[in-house]
Amino acid sequence: MTQASVPASISAATASGAPPAIGQSERFRSLLVTHFDFVWRCLRRLGVPSTSVDDAAQEVFWIAARKLDRIELGSERAFLFRIVIRFASNVRRSQARSRELSDNALVEAAIDPHDDIEVLIDQRRARDLLDVVLDALPFELRTVLMLSEGDGMTMLEIASLLEIPPGTVASRLRRARQLFEAKVNELLGTRRAEEKSR
Repeated sequence: MTQASVPASISAATASGAPPAIGQSERFRSLLVTHFDFVWRCLRRLGVPSTSVDDAAQEVFWIAARKLDRIELGSERAFLFRIVIRFASNVRRSQARSRELSDNALVEAAIDPHDDIEVLIDQRRARDLLDVVLDALPFELRTVLMLSEGDGMTMLEIASLLEIPPGTVASRLRRARQLFEAKVNELLGTRRAEEKSR
């Protein structure tokens, strides 16, 4: 998964002095530098297509900039994550489970001509399989799975971030892993059956 750096449009706005609506430009700059990678990864892992994730991350930070005076010190990550959840949830609903085919163009553009073509094909299949499996999970299960497996957060950290009891996190994570495994097995079984019938 390719990860972008802070988009120039946000960096330029903060480097040249924050817009009047932002205020507290140093705090915003710190928020951006500290949390941009986390926001970008979460948006991508929660289903925002790679072609849209830079714009989505920028939108998350512009929303945060407008509400900067309402963000309590020490709770910046949780505040940003709540925006990410709403944004990713809206994207998922608007896509209505349709896949973003232009992701393939980005994968092909990132290919090193010296790479082994078989390895690249396997990696692409694995990425496609992962996207299909994650898309099949209910959003709240995908969220805890992404935070646990993708970001290595503990159950207590996830509970704090999502503002839910640790027991609820444990239950969702257990269910997410079960559904993930079942969906992978189902898809691999279908793929093997298709290959045998050829």
